[in-house]
Amino acid sequence: MIEKFENVTAVAKANVYFDGKVISHTIFLPNGDRKTLGIFMPGDYEFGTGDAEIMDMTDGIAEVLLPGETMWKKFKEGEAFNIPANSKFRLKCADIVQYVCSYIK
Repeated sequence: MIEKFENVTAVAKANVYFDGKVISHTIFLPNGDRKTLGIFMPGDYEFGTGDAEIMDMTDGIAEVLLPGETMWKKFKEGEAFNIPANSKFRLKCADIVQYVCSYIK
């Protein structure tokens, strides 16, 4: 599980979605890779992607409906799921969930 990033550039202004129920901060690694570190407050959300993404769960449990799937899957701390580029997925959680999102080009 990802716990710490070193030697990064952090963007101070947060990405705020769903009236403040989903908040993340962008970081750039030394090699230029972009990631966001964020939090989902309890709720039900739908997101669209541009780039492919890997979502690493760092705290909590979320139920996710991945593109093309009909069954919701649970992901917890230490687990990850992949989202294809140019797609949509749904996520719901009963408690606060923290994550790291890696963008794949």
